[in-house]
Amino acid sequence: MAKILVVDDEADLEVLIKQKFRQKIREQQYEFVFAANGVKALEQLELHLDVDVVLSDINMPEMDGLTLLTKLGEQNGLLKSVIVSAYGDMDNIRTAMNRGAYDFITKPVNFEDLELTMEKTIKHVGQLRETMKAIKENNILKMYVDETVLNFMGGREFESSLMANESVEATVAFVDICSFTSISENETPDMVVKLLNNYFDVIVKEIIAQGGYIDKFIGDAIMAVFRGEYHLDRAIDACLAVRTKIDALPSLHEHVAFTPKVSIGINSGEMISGNIGSSSLRRLDYTVIGDTVNVAQRLQSAAGPGQIVINETSYQKVKESFNCQKVGEVNLKNKANPMVIYEVKD
Repeated sequence: MAKILVVDDEADLEVLIKQKFRQKIREQQYEFVFAANGVKALEQLELHLDVDVVLSDINMPEMDGLTLLTKLGEQNGLLKSVIVSAYGDMDNIRTAMNRGAYDFITKPVNFEDLELTMEKTIKHVGQLRETMKAIKENNILKMYVDETVLNFMGGREFESSLMANESVEATVAFVDICSFTSISENETPDMVVKLLNNYFDVIVKEIIAQGGYIDKFIGDAIMAVFRGEYHLDRAIDACLAVRTKIDALPSLHEHVAFTPKVSIGINSGEMISGNIGSSSLRRLDYTVIGDTVNVAQRLQSAAGPGQIVINETSYQKVKESFNCQKVGEVNLKNKANPMVIYEVKD
């Protein structure tokens, strides 16, 4: 259901809107909130945080519609406004658009035109919110902590979630492109970057398809994190798909004699999630840290080309769902005791 705030000092408009849209109000497609001027509108927005669209007159007491547009732009970058006014001259239209109005309708109101404009605006707001949701879920922009970004992403609420540090149960996968260093030492920078980006595109698509997100790119490797239900299973499914897609890529004999392979380490357990970096630079990397993450990286180092490696704990959790083969004991860096590892076959 879309929620629309109507800001107008003419009481007749409220009656007309309730009459013209009574069916959609009954069907709970639209919900209308009303305010007599800009000051009252801001108060209503404090009470109704889920408003999608503002329909506002220009000439009103206490605070006019053009001033309200400025206030809305400062507070919520996702909220879109449509001016509904008898003052349809070019100066007012241009001023409204320059202050962030999404559209402009003149009075007397053509309600068919108004409904089409509302639907278009609501759809646009929905697309913006879906984009912001995807950005938040994939942790894109979380490394750039800037006041403008925080306001655009939802103000204090997003800032508090951005800065939250917590212990989480998750799975980490390190995916390394084997022997790529030899390419970077012998080919032009343009060729190296082009190849690496192409391989990363293949890997990233499979990780996102299983609900994972890219924590960071580390040279020619990717660190991915999976949270939520069945995070270990989804991580393994993603890595199996990555290996299949990378194995299917052709050798680049025309330019570079290189057959891409990946080595992958996966580990699951408790880790700390938070922002780490330099607050003075305003550059913080939203990431996960802890022994679980370190072990995942060590497991990747123990994996050979085309191998997906997990430890005993992970094996016990997934042995009924995946075909795994015991590799044996290996000594991992900074680990006092050898660790039994398994290769995930399929």
